[in-house]
Amino acid sequence: MATSIAARLAELGITLPDVAAPVAAYVPAVRTGRYVYTSGQLPFVDGVLQVTGKVGEGDGLVTAADAAVLARTCALNALAAVHALVGNLDQVTRVVKVVGFVASDPSFTGQPAVVNGASQVLGEIFGEAGVHARSAVGVAVLPLDSPVEVELVVELAD
Repeated sequence: MATSIAARLAELGITLPDVAAPVAAYVPAVRTGRYVYTSGQLPFVDGVLQVTGKVGEGDGLVTAADAAVLARTCALNALAAVHALVGNLDQVTRVVKVVGFVASDPSFTGQPAVVNGASQVLGEIFGEAGVHARSAVGVAVLPLDSPVEVELVVELAD
């Protein structure tokens, strides 16, 4: 019998956070048919952004390594939104798509390495079902001056 996602999270020492409160007029996730689309999730921890600013190399910038940790937090916040909507992550049969936005210094081109923070934790949690299509996009600024934002599309069992 396959390990439940709850057991896998416990094995990895991961506790899903509470669903982050929306910062505008939207809901954290929407289900249509067998798919759940999450809104873009910021790296909130207990309702607070731990770091703000642009990602890049140099004084006053968020390092790519730190931003990858933030992308991981975003992915866990997105999974919390999925869990709150469907009640059980064992219903997830596939992580279909990850879209990561990185607030980038103009010279920064390492967006894929940053978004790996989200991709890797999804792989750790879901195994082969966590392998997904992905976009990693550099942007000028994100809400609340967040360095990273991640959204997910997951498929559910029939």
